[in-house]
Amino acid sequence: MTDDQLADLDGRARLDARPDADLDGVDGAVRTLSLEQKVRLLTGATAWRTYDEPAIGLRSIVVSDGPIGVRGQGWDERSTSLTLPSPSALAATWDEGLVTRLGELLAAEARRKGVDVLLAPTINLHRSALGGRHFECYAEDPLLTARIGAAYIRGVQSRGVAATAKHYVANDSETERLTLDARVDERTLREVYMPPFEAAVRAGVWVVMSAYNGVNGATMSENPLLDEPLKGEWGFDGMVVSDWGAVRSTVPAGRAAQDLAMPGPDGPWGDALLAAVRAGEVPEEAIDAKVGRLLRLAARVGALGTGEAPPPGPLAPANDAPTRALLRETVVASTVLARNERALLPLDPARLRRVALIGPSAAAPRIQGGGSAGVYPVSSVSPLEGLSDALAGRAEVVHAAGIHIPGRPTPLGVDAARDPLTGEPGLRVRLLSAAGEELHSERRYTGNVLETAIVEGAHTVEISARLRPPVGGVWDLAVAGWGHLRLDADGMTLIDDEVGRDTDDPATVHLHPPYRHAALELTECREVELVAWRRLDPGSGLASVLAADPPVRDAGELLAEAVELARASDVAILVVGTTEETESEGYDRVDLRLPGGQDELVRAVAAANPDTVVVVNAGGPVAMPWREEVPAVLISWFPGQEYGHGLAEVLLGAAEPGGRLPTTWADEALVGTTPVDGVLEYAEGLHIGHRGRLRGGEAPSYWFGHGLGYTTWAYESVVAPERVEPGRSFTVRVRLRNTGGRAGAELVQVYLSRPESEVERPVRWLAGFARAQAAPGASVEVAVEVQARALEHWSPARGAWEAEPGTFTVHAGASADDLPLATKTWSGDGPSA
Repeated sequence: MTDDQLADLDGRARLDARPDADLDGVDGAVRTLSLEQKVRLLTGATAWRTYDEPAIGLRSIVVSDGPIGVRGQGWDERSTSLTLPSPSALAATWDEGLVTRLGELLAAEARRKGVDVLLAPTINLHRSALGGRHFECYAEDPLLTARIGAAYIRGVQSRGVAATAKHYVANDSETERLTLDARVDERTLREVYMPPFEAAVRAGVWVVMSAYNGVNGATMSENPLLDEPLKGEWGFDGMVVSDWGAVRSTVPAGRAAQDLAMPGPDGPWGDALLAAVRAGEVPEEAIDAKVGRLLRLAARVGALGTGEAPPPGPLAPANDAPTRALLRETVVASTVLARNERALLPLDPARLRRVALIGPSAAAPRIQGGGSAGVYPVSSVSPLEGLSDALAGRAEVVHAAGIHIPGRPTPLGVDAARDPLTGEPGLRVRLLSAAGEELHSERRYTGNVLETAIVEGAHTVEISARLRPPVGGVWDLAVAGWGHLRLDADGMTLIDDEVGRDTDDPATVHLHPPYRHAALELTECREVELVAWRRLDPGSGLASVLAADPPVRDAGELLAEAVELARASDVAILVVGTTEETESEGYDRVDLRLPGGQDELVRAVAAANPDTVVVVNAGGPVAMPWREEVPAVLISWFPGQEYGHGLAEVLLGAAEPGGRLPTTWADEALVGTTPVDGVLEYAEGLHIGHRGRLRGGEAPSYWFGHGLGYTTWAYESVVAPERVEPGRSFTVRVRLRNTGGRAGAELVQVYLSRPESEVERPVRWLAGFARAQAAPGASVEVAVEVQARALEHWSPARGAWEAEPGTFTVHAGASADDLPLATKTWSGDGPSA
């Protein structure tokens, strides 16, 4: 997308936004409000809006989930969004400039949808590979996370939309996420988990979200860490919003530095907080401080002063050629070539006649992770579509699933279902009163109805469709929701059950309600009318689902078909990956194995065709026990809507894969995610990810920072200053040569070590990185800046950062374990050794 197009999308809202608003008039506005008015502003008006206050020209502030797209207010598949690669993919680019451009694109999308605040980025760490929300975080390393997160924030906020640094802090797993207490020592907090948030504040972030979990005995919406270091030492002048439902008290959270409780209008503040202030339990000064920060945010996003909403942008997503090109560029830049024996990749299109594309994910990939970050893509290109387009007229691309991976039922969609009322593709959703009277009716495009219209008196949601089965046999029909469920097929009741709510986790209540199943014999192309009902009980959420899946083909037949296709093709490209049941918000992974027998499929295909490329479509690490049995492995993450086109460019050599691993990949996780008696001990301290692996034990599959290109490199020299003054950054210069036959790029990484240190340190730690580019045979020198903090450690005794004098080793190379160059530098005021 061009700058002019982005500017057009921003419209007047960009002009109204005031990034430097230091709050002319905010203090005065606070003073004009009554206590009742002030307290009212501190709880959301809805799940996605704050209250307005016409008396001071304040309109409501609209928020939306991110980070891969802007969904807008609520869940409606008719409101589509540009869909970016997942955050783990963005970090795999190690490219701050690219991420800033993507942030600008998201800001334009936000303005198009009338959104003021994007609830992203998630800058928690990949503490454990088992983390269910791994895909929504950037990296296992605090420096890489900090730099990519700050770039994202700068891009979003450059166009008048607020970014939200979340979830502060130590919110790194999903098991018991609402209640767990993370026990993290002070030094580890300061050196590992807080640096991304500190960097976000330095980047000028306007919103920080407090997490569900507790840290060292206090839940985060009440935690002193909101004061210090966030608002005090770091000088954060923005607003702290809670995670949805994370404010659980009136007085403790009211006295804390928690500013806004979401969602609304219900919650523990409101009238209860008003009463607490009047009773002297919460000082009114605390209320004034909260309101002042909310108004500061309003001023920055253009919601304070006129009280008028900005004009809407274009109604359709800007899914034009420049935008698609940017998203395709990101797919290429994030794809990691982990293995490439015999230089199998890139494939030569001129030598291909038949390509076997194998795996369910090849035709129906996961382009995004599961949970609150989800959007409805404006478009989606599968590997099958992308490769077929790229090889059209040159080679035949043939697909075989090879396997059936069990998972959640498939919601009905426009491909096989018709609206019983109009006959158009889709489904009919009605809201009914207790007496069965129709209160609302609309056509929807999916049976996964996460939200309906809010209609007073609605007692039941009804979803109906005419299913035209493409194949005959015993179908699995299913409905999901909380409360009373019923499903009829041509007037025959198949399901009639009461489903009691057994969780408070919003991701489960609102996105993943439980299913009830029924089997029914259907005839090919003979329509059956399905009608599902769910009673709308208080607290049962809005989600209702009508799903249908055809008979599953014989496993042996599927495998044999794939093996024969691989044997008869020039190359076999196998796409494997995780499912929403194994990798999603709301729960952690049990292990890192690929689900559904995909390992066996890889081995069978590789045995049939020695030229087998495995593409991993997952948000985080997976076990790859077969990795030495195949010549090429690509890691493509959850890559967004342009997946197929970007992957084809990489496979066929139109572009070089630019990704490097933002986290270590191994067959087993280094640490777990399950609390014991409600407590999750961060016992590994400073040694997470590659830092922990470097201390010994079995080597991982692929180290942090690893990634190959389509050329080769020789690292020739590294130069660092002989002496570094405490508190000063310094530059490391690395020279390397492109020893291959193709122009390419290399990510130069610089690490530090100090084994003789008097304080505990990692074996080595990332200190900086920069990209090198060179033509074949050419050498290039890159300058890698190392910040002063890389040489410092946190002293709990002094409550300050300290620089230990002495010699540090400076390492340079291509990953945490591939560092062919080293030199020394002395840090300190005294004489060098």
